[in-house]
Amino acid sequence: MPVLPVMQAQPGDRLATDVQTALGSVLMEKDRALSERDLEILQAFLIPSVDIRRAGLEEKEADAEADDSSEKQEVKLSSLQRQFLDMERLLRRTMSMVASGQKIPVLDLRNGLNALLDYKDEYNVLTFLLPPYEGGENVLVRNSVLCALTSYHLAKWNKFPEKDLMQIAMAGLLHDIGNFKVDEAILRKPTRLTNDELLEVRQHTLYGFRLLENVTGLNSGVWLTALQHHERIDGSGYPMKVKGDKIHPYAKIVSIADMYHAMTSNRNYRKAESPYLVLEELYANSFGKLEPVYVQTFIERTTQFHNGAVVRLNDGRIAEIVFTDRNNPTRPMVSLHGQIINLAQQRQLFIVEVFATN
Repeated sequence: MPVLPVMQAQPGDRLATDVQTALGSVLMEKDRALSERDLEILQAFLIPSVDIRRAGLEEKEADAEADDSSEKQEVKLSSLQRQFLDMERLLRRTMSMVASGQKIPVLDLRNGLNALLDYKDEYNVLTFLLPPYEGGENVLVRNSVLCALTSYHLAKWNKFPEKDLMQIAMAGLLHDIGNFKVDEAILRKPTRLTNDELLEVRQHTLYGFRLLENVTGLNSGVWLTALQHHERIDGSGYPMKVKGDKIHPYAKIVSIADMYHAMTSNRNYRKAESPYLVLEELYANSFGKLEPVYVQTFIERTTQFHNGAVVRLNDGRIAEIVFTDRNNPTRPMVSLHGQIINLAQQRQLFIVEVFATN
């Protein structure tokens, strides 16, 4: 197979052999189809060349140029990504049905979630690569599908009964459904909301509860999640300022997923934050606002990467995780071309992205 300098590799080229880091761990495995991001990682790790397979690659430059257009393979969506887009389409259709006064198609939503959860083992909260938007950007719909996936996993990690898992996924999917009654201009406003606008946005919790209450196929935990996902244990939330055990467990699960995905996605009024910094903020909020056991489990499980996982730091450099301290799961030790950096000590550095490498 041809060995090419990394700078000459192209998206769609397939690795003929494993690519290893300077420390000897596998950076990318044999048969991986290279993406633009993969090429960036290879260059960042100073990998000089790669052994690749490319259909029709010939020694003659003219032949190589002739084959160039057919060799570039469009990166295909994974099964999980395709099912994710299907779920977004279904939820958008549901929102339109509700807006026109029709009933919520609970059975269709359950079937859609079941199809999505068939690929749940492929989902990683920190590394899931979102597919391109279809039919225009809809942040609320995307956030809801992500919350369904993440809430399901978080509930399972916290050993909720099996019978509750689908209902919790439904709670994550429908927790923001009341937003369809809020003025869209307010939801899309790129600047700070006025007090009246903020009060109107907060009404989405009541709108959602009234819409879901007593709907066949949805239990009371789903209704209450729509009402309570912005409540906080110390009573500082809204709309009812309830505390502690007055907040339904489903709502406590979904509120963590909702906060994580809201803060790690771009919004009209702010840019996405680093997932690792968001995890640290969730940890800070676990003292009085969020359920501490659920938050601790969320952080532990989402940061369980094997040594050798490739990450990007906030200064743009690509590094490799070499050790994760259970006491500082969001700040592991990383290797930068052989230099070990302890992110727990060098607080000015933090991880902004984790690359899936297998």
